[in-house]
Amino acid sequence: MRGWPVLLIALLPATAFAQSAGEVERCFQTPGACSNSGAAPAPLAPAGPAAAPRAAPQPDYATVINSPEPDRRKLQESLRTLDKYNGPIDGNMQSDATVKAIGDWQKGHNAPVTGKLTPPEAVALNNEAARTPIKRIDPSSQAAAAPPPTPAPSVQSNADALKALQARIAERRKAAEPKAEAAAKSLIGDLKAYVAADGKGAVGEQFAGFAKWYTDNKAAGRTVGEIAPVIDDYGDAKAGAAVTSEVLLESKKDTSSQPQCLVFAWIEGNPRKNAQTFSCNDIAGVEKWKTDQALKSAWR
Repeated sequence: MRGWPVLLIALLPATAFAQSAGEVERCFQTPGACSNSGAAPAPLAPAGPAAAPRAAPQPDYATVINSPEPDRRKLQESLRTLDKYNGPIDGNMQSDATVKAIGDWQKGHNAPVTGKLTPPEAVALNNEAARTPIKRIDPSSQAAAAPPPTPAPSVQSNADALKALQARIAERRKAAEPKAEAAAKSLIGDLKAYVAADGKGAVGEQFAGFAKWYTDNKAAGRTVGEIAPVIDDYGDAKAGAAVTSEVLLESKKDTSSQPQCLVFAWIEGNPRKNAQTFSCNDIAGVEKWKTDQALKSAWR
């Protein structure tokens, strides 16, 4: 047994030479009892260099700020639909009013309030606005109350000016709505007639996207069910009265049904002019069509 300390000292790292033979043997037999007062033994395997912590990626705001003008204008439209924005639809994502509106929207979703949008936030904002029903303001509900005296223009508040603007817009929409609904009703009649004639009619030539939808469903052995419209927008364009309408189309096979949402856009006439079909998710495409037609909306 006298040879054990010598052998142990030979096997241990150099730092163990500072310990007595008894301590070395005690450490070998009971590692937990080793004193930490001396130098720590060298590790069995050398540790690699500590990895530097990764910096968190910075949010991408530049993509939305530098996106095409129709996309930026659509974001402002979406903010207005959600009652967050009342400024001009000019595509300026860095104006004070737009930055405040974005911040209010982010705050309502418990997101970091930056006043700027990342691409995922822009998509979420547009989708939320697309699901929000159009609010139709009926000023007649306040007709019974005597209007308060209008202050002089020099002291009229911004809130009063906004209320006056909203009242004028509501009156304009109220006057235009019957024409818009009549246009949509005429379209639905033509779509149903096209289906009844097994894919024949002028509406299929005007709206190639609808004709393709009908052909694809017929080839799959599906029949057409409900066709229901919702007016999306209406107003004066450079070539006449412009209409955009979301139409829910239903196809059926056996006991299953499959919905499809299409946006029909056209200039009123006989035949319809500049007629196009979009997916309801193609918000940018619809807005570009409105811009190309120089549409002055009666809804807003």
